Amino acid sequence: MKFNIMHPLNHLIVKKNLFSTITLEYGTPLYIYSAELIRENLDRLELALKMNFQKYHICYAVKANSNPHLIKLMKNHIPDLGADCSSPGEIHAAKLASIQPNKCIYTGNYESYEDLEFAFKAGAHINLDDISSFHRLRSIGLPEEISFRLNPGFGIGAFSQIVTGGENSKFGVPHYDIVNAYRLAKEMGIKKFGIQCMTGSGVLDRNYYPYLISEILKTIQQLTAELDIHMDYISLGGGYGIPYKDDEIGLDFNQVFRDVAKIFNSYFEERNKKKPALWVEPGKSVVGNAGILLTRVTGIKESYKTFIGGDGGMETLMRPALYGAYHRMYKVGEAETSNEITADFTGPICENTDRLAVDRDFPQVIEGDLIAIMDVGAYGFSMSHNFNTRPRAAEVLLDGEKTQLIRRRETIDDIFRNCHV
Repeated sequence: MKFNIMHPLNHLIVKKNLFSTITLEYGTPLYIYSAELIRENLDRLELALKMNFQKYHICYAVKANSNPHLIKLMKNHIPDLGADCSSPGEIHAAKLASIQPNKCIYTGNYESYEDLEFAFKAGAHINLDDISSFHRLRSIGLPEEISFRLNPGFGIGAFSQIVTGGENSKFGVPHYDIVNAYRLAKEMGIKKFGIQCMTGSGVLDRNYYPYLISEILKTIQQLTAELDIHMDYISLGGGYGIPYKDDEIGLDFNQVFRDVAKIFNSYFEERNKKKPALWVEPGKSVVGNAGILLTRVTGIKESYKTFIGGDGGMETLMRPALYGAYHRMYKVGEAETSNEITADFTGPICENTDRLAVDRDFPQVIEGDLIAIMDVGAYGFSMSHNFNTRPRAAEVLLDGEKTQLIRRRETIDDIFRNCHV
């Protein structure tokens, strides 16, 4: 088996002594994040935006990974960084990382009064999912500015479950109702406006983003013609994919935003209109490939097929069980071997869907070997859970050769700390 030489963290996998030392101190399963790669990912994104837009704002999607230490690392690297938040907890995580709510966009869905009140009182930019959301917000108070999430009637994503636009999506105001949403807001005294459109996650087609901005601009043209309103910002949302397989090619942000800017700039220049700021909400593209999950082989079963069991399963990394997602996996310390087996990788969970990989070719392993699961920085820990009453993993930041515990391992007592017997 050969490593994908393009993966930016492959140089770490061969460092068996490094990972052995780390796991001796912090245990397994263990999430490890590369500080250096997070900074590099941010640099690539910001440079592409700076080269192509007069005004832009990056709102990191907290849902991807809400560890405040990681968010603070990003904030220290890009001082003007904002956050894309979908719950009061995510606004709180951003504040812990010193990102003020007025730098955040709050996009809930089917929001409770309590959620809307929290976002309103915090002072976040509120992006509403529906006209009914506006009515609930009115009973709490009205901000000076409002945004609505547009569902343009289409969407794409790496899996059907993460397509967030189109007729089957629960998100956003349908395109045929978007004018009514803004008309109501204007009639109720709203003076400033934005618009947001997020239609899917894990998108690697660079041609999709210029297509999406074109469709958003068609909606803006309609809103301008019928309501005479100006957008202070247009949020293209997130959804920027990363390669999970060897044969996938990552997005070239320079090309993506050059193509988006060409359409964006020409629209406003031809109409002699003031250009709004372009907002983006990246999550996976910032932290996804910077995360490695280390699990230890706890058992090997020769049954109707070969099963390799580890101390981390679907409770630690949910994406394979939830979506059938593919993650590259390597035996720590070995760059390649001709002695391969084919096995399913599973964990200790009492569900037959507890598979991290199915029919995967892999080097021979023995109990105690470390397995590195790649590209888990986004929707890894943030989607982990306590099924079978298993404590969640620890998280460690790797900055050069320096390690820092940024979330301690849960204990069984932690799980029950809010129970009263």
